[in-house]
Amino acid sequence: MTTQLNDEQKAATELINEKKIAAQLIDGKAVAARVKKEVKREIVKLKEKHKSFPSLLAVQVGANPASAAYLKSQKKGCEEVGINYQAQQLPQGVSQEELIQFIKEKNQDSKITGIILQMPLPEQIDAEKVQEAIDPSKDVEGVNPQNMGLLMYGWPGLVPCTALAVMELIKSTGTAIKGKQVTLVGHSSLVGKPLALLLLSSPFDSATTTVCHIATRNLAAHTRRAEILIVAVGKPGLIKGDMIKEGAIVIDVGINRVEGKIVGDVVFEEAKEKASLITPVPGGVGPVTTAMLLKNTVDAWKIQLDPDVRWSKKWKLT
Repeated sequence: MTTQLNDEQKAATELINEKKIAAQLIDGKAVAARVKKEVKREIVKLKEKHKSFPSLLAVQVGANPASAAYLKSQKKGCEEVGINYQAQQLPQGVSQEELIQFIKEKNQDSKITGIILQMPLPEQIDAEKVQEAIDPSKDVEGVNPQNMGLLMYGWPGLVPCTALAVMELIKSTGTAIKGKQVTLVGHSSLVGKPLALLLLSSPFDSATTTVCHIATRNLAAHTRRAEILIVAVGKPGLIKGDMIKEGAIVIDVGINRVEGKIVGDVVFEEAKEKASLITPVPGGVGPVTTAMLLKNTVDAWKIQLDPDVRWSKKWKLT
């Protein structure tokens, strides 16, 4: 009888182990392709209606090899959907005042729909001061204080692209965030803070959001509660498998180069054994971020065609 019971327990354990499979990948490339398709369709419709077209200007100060790949990606994405793209490089020694004046001139150029300021900038330039100079209606990165303020009030106009990308990836899984325990590791101005506001944007459908950062005590205690775990720190290997709740959705925003390889902030091989869904690095958040830049460019175009669009209820996240 005892032998029979042991055999049954062993069989049950084996069955559980068989059912426990590695996490399903959230394909960022597929999500990006869908977003681009939607953007392209909208551009065709608006071009026909308004007899104009969107245009994106990338401003780079000095030669920076690190941003060359991103510029190439921007150009390719714009060509795919029908956005006119131009990149302008200013001298490494340009002053902050000269750069701001250049931005203000482009603000007045009706042929330019969106402006993106490439990072990093030389030490003589305060990035926030320059970003503040970008016309809010052309601020396709969503970094102007006015756009950040609108997000605070739950009326997002143009929102930082990576934050939007994370929301789009969660949406692609078919998961409703309403009431979900979401832990966000990282509170940067471009990802963590705007993402927290997006997660809290609706009074009725908000996630229960915890924001962790460098001063957080016992990080694992917070991450293990998360039904959705989002990590955006830039520290490889920060999140181990034992820090993840069984069946959680994991969105890894981190991009780090380790021994010639690109890795995220999450130990992928460990995390995939605990999570139900997980983004790979590369191929997860990155492609969708570029796609959201294209979407923001079209949204900026819509605002410029009709300023009242910014205050339309259809722009309010629900």
